[in-house]
Amino acid sequence: MILLLSIAVVYAGDYLYLQYRMTKQKPGDPFEVQQVRPLYAIPQKNGKDNFSFGDPETQTCVRSLFPHSGYSPCWYAVREDKKPIFY
Repeated sequence: MILLLSIAVVYAGDYLYLQYRMTKQKPGDPFEVQQVRPLYAIPQKNGKDNFSFGDPETQTCVRSLFPHSGYSPCWYAVREDKKPIFY
């Protein structure tokens, strides 16, 4: 119970801090637009994967610990950009 309450308090604090930063907006804070380049892993008949980069895409993220306003946190978006997409 204490763990759930702690997570709820941290999430609420993160949300309130985001709302405060939205009133004092600066370029790139609290929302940032990043360019991501998808990496596709295409399986071949011989069992190996062929890696191919896709076209760069723009993605909006929020600078916070948790997702807010329908956007992923920037730290998560950067981490996920490095992972290949398997078909």
